[in-house]
Amino acid sequence: MFYIYCLQSEKEKEELYFGFTNDLKNRLKEHNSGHNFSTKRYMPWKLIYYEACLLESDARRREKYLKTNMGRRMLKRRLKDYIKVVS
Repeated sequence: MFYIYCLQSEKEKEELYFGFTNDLKNRLKEHNSGHNFSTKRYMPWKLIYYEACLLESDARRREKYLKTNMGRRMLKRRLKDYIKVVS
């Protein structure tokens, strides 16, 4: 399986990060241990959303979409109640 995920910074609640991996648990550990340059500054992170795909190409396409403004808006609408609680 290939996973598309969204992380939220525990430090800066507005900060979201989208990524893709085939090992979700290990990838989250990497983000929280500072191994990723682009997420190091906002550690610690928590997983707030993920999707699973059978094909890597589908997962990469979905990740690319979620990183667009339209994709971010879609996810925020999908997680509307959660976003309200943490804001």
